[in-house]
Amino acid sequence: MNATVLRPAPSPSFFLPTDRSPFYYSPKPELISGVPDHALALAAPIIAYWAVSLFFHAMDVSNWKWLDKYRIHESAEVKTRNLVTRWEVVKAVTLQHIIQTVLGVFWVQPQVSGAGVDHPGNMRQLAGSVQWWLKMAMGEASGDKMLATRGGVIVYFMYWWGIPTVKFMFSMFIIDTWQYFLHRAMHVNKWLYKHFHSVHHRLYVPYAFGALYNHPVEGFLLDSMGAAVAEALAHLTVREASLLFVISTFKTVDDHCGYRLPFDPLQWMTSNNADYHDIHHQVVGIKSNFAQPFFTHWDVILGTRMTRKDIELRRQKVRSMTD
Repeated sequence: MNATVLRPAPSPSFFLPTDRSPFYYSPKPELISGVPDHALALAAPIIAYWAVSLFFHAMDVSNWKWLDKYRIHESAEVKTRNLVTRWEVVKAVTLQHIIQTVLGVFWVQPQVSGAGVDHPGNMRQLAGSVQWWLKMAMGEASGDKMLATRGGVIVYFMYWWGIPTVKFMFSMFIIDTWQYFLHRAMHVNKWLYKHFHSVHHRLYVPYAFGALYNHPVEGFLLDSMGAAVAEALAHLTVREASLLFVISTFKTVDDHCGYRLPFDPLQWMTSNNADYHDIHHQVVGIKSNFAQPFFTHWDVILGTRMTRKDIELRRQKVRSMTD
């Protein structure tokens, strides 16, 4: 049997800044000493969930009057209109976190990180592709000129910023797509709604730590598997996956927080926010606003988007018909 000979990637025909790295990069083999990165990927979203939930819960019980103008519902509504106690919610969310952790133990594998990754070699491999594409797109002479002046900058930006950003955005798209179609199916199919998704809608008035209050089967399929599929299809590293899991957790909790907060970056980065998702929890919008957790494109494309303005127009139409 012939042995496979590993050859180093050829050096590009331009200077490559392999000795520099961006501010977010850590050469340490573990981001937190003593905690393997794959273990951190499992623990971080759970810590994020309860930290942000407790922050909003503190707001709920604070009785600060300045918050009243930002509340989507009156405080009394949370107690009187929901069909489940807070203790039941805590138990159900804890069970989901146990299930997602067990899945993660088998799914998220240890991975070489930090200085153990051959970043210079990877950049040289990328440089070969960049060199070929520039010459194909611009012609031999123009491509060589561009490479001589900007080749290193292009490869550096693509390696450290361009490719990670595209991978991350793609993983967000996968989560949105997975959750939209499965969420919508659980409303369209009466059996799925009755046996699974109706559990989540016992929270007629959402609040933060009820974000993952689901039937365990739904929690596994909708949230845990959605994140796992996104991580796999986008080919995220363990550290990239950790960031995705934490941000999607922040967003899910924020979408159920019960506040319209103009100073909340998660609410102004996209129209898919707490107010948007609250409409879905009301009777008038229960067949609308299926998109979760990031953007609204699937609702817009497939005609299931509903806004507060749409609700008011519908009410005006009903009033005009009854007058």
